[in-house]
Amino acid sequence: MAASLERKLIRWVHILLSIPVVGYIYGPVAQIPNAAAAVKWVFFPIIALSGFWLWKGYWFKKKYKNLVK
Repeated sequence: MAASLERKLIRWVHILLSIPVVGYIYGPVAQIPNAAAAVKWVFFPIIALSGFWLWKGYWFKKKYKNLVK
């Protein structure tokens, strides 16, 4: 997969999964137990990991490449 395509996909996942978090903060999602649990335990960790990957993905790839050698 090309680096530009990878970044686009991860960026869109990051943006789309941020929508329920906005609903959790500003909307009634916090009062719905199943939705609140999904935001806390599924969406937010994926958003955090995708943001970290967008920020430091090249560093992880470089370390992994050196580790495999």
